Amino acid sequence: MGKCDGRCTLLVICSLQLVAALQRQVFDFLGYQWAPILANFLHIMAVILGMFGTVQFRFRYLIFYAVWLVLWVGWNSFIICFYLEVGNLSQDRDFLMTFNTSLHRSWWMEHGPGCLVTPVLDSRMAPDDHHVITVSGCLLDYQYIEVLSSAIQILLALFGFVYACYVSKVFQDDEDSFDFIGGFDSYGYQPPQKSSHLQLQPLYTAG
Repeated sequence: MGKCDGRCTLLVICSLQLVAALQRQVFDFLGYQWAPILANFLHIMAVILGMFGTVQFRFRYLIFYAVWLVLWVGWNSFIICFYLEVGNLSQDRDFLMTFNTSLHRSWWMEHGPGCLVTPVLDSRMAPDDHHVITVSGCLLDYQYIEVLSSAIQILLALFGFVYACYVSKVFQDDEDSFDFIGGFDSYGYQPPQKSSHLQLQPLYTAG
């Protein structure tokens, strides 16, 4: 029963991770955030592999899933530090998220709750084919929305890591204690006795 409960809980966690990752992937696509898009894609693949390992009793897949979650926590911690400008990190380098292929930023910058976008006309600061805008009135700034999204990812990853390690340990213990049908321990196997091919023949004597 404990193993079943652990598997069910892990499947629920993986499902929540999958929904959260897909939701995040959509908004990163809208904002042309190529680095997060790539990371989200790898995360979705790892979560699907973790779900497959849980259903099919493959503890090695769960180990891979758990290792990936460690990397995923590190990536989301970097995003939090990036948007909060911890240390030498600065949002002026936000274009790193797009691999310097565009000037787009987070989709939430212009579409956050309550945000009012006003275009600045005849601005000399705008590069070709771009425009300058001002954003005001946001109930929650876009950087805090990104931080909240990453914090949720970290929380789910921590729960997933704990349950992945637990379920994989249960699977490994079951595999180690498995006895083949008709195994030595269960049925007290006795090796076959060597049969002699010599036959005793009656001895006749002439009287």
